[in-house]
Amino acid sequence: MKIAMWSGPRNLSTAMMYSFGTRGDFSVMDEPFYAAYLAASGADHPMRSEILEAHETDPARVAAACAADPETPHLYMKHMPHHMLDGFPLDWARECVNVHLIRHPARVIASYAARRERPTLEDIGFAQRVHLYEALGGVVIDSTDIRANPERMLRLLCEAIDLPFDPAMLGWRAGPRAEDGIWAAHWYGAVHWSTKFAGVEGDLPALEGAVGKVLEAALPYYERLAKQALG
Repeated sequence: MKIAMWSGPRNLSTAMMYSFGTRGDFSVMDEPFYAAYLAASGADHPMRSEILEAHETDPARVAAACAADPETPHLYMKHMPHHMLDGFPLDWARECVNVHLIRHPARVIASYAARRERPTLEDIGFAQRVHLYEALGGVVIDSTDIRANPERMLRLLCEAIDLPFDPAMLGWRAGPRAEDGIWAAHWYGAVHWSTKFAGVEGDLPALEGAVGKVLEAALPYYERLAKQALG
């Protein structure tokens, strides 16, 4: 099995990668199209030069790596929808089990803005995620539900994709992984301190001004997928 997990930033996506990485039957890939996206788009992200130097920038080569047979029985790939620019190969994903991890955009925007100022709708990938869901289909799961009851939701996800549940998925060792992208130094601080899924979050953050407008634009896309979520 190859799982393509589509998630925007600041969305429990690294914790999910670590969760599947604890299984003895899975290997993982961390945002393999990130460097190709930066090279093609010119986007000015934190650690841009380091990412371009350390990771593959040719989208065709990245796609070939995603399509290749893994050394382990299964492969888990963490992907960002907005990394898939027009013209980037997507045929490899049609052979995958596609899962769409969602989170309320108010939480995504507030968390993203704390790391990189002035996020745009493009940065958080909500529109692109709906496009990929419509193109590829798959299973939708909400990070809020995972935080509330990790075992229940991971069992539901495994059942939905015809994969036996492994209790090892409920925890992991603290610290970075060899599979982490080089960008982990900027983005993964909290998850590197963690050993399990974080608990239930508080009230939704109140967003005003420019970020409030991004929230307003993102909500319909989130609501479109939330209707399809497991649970």
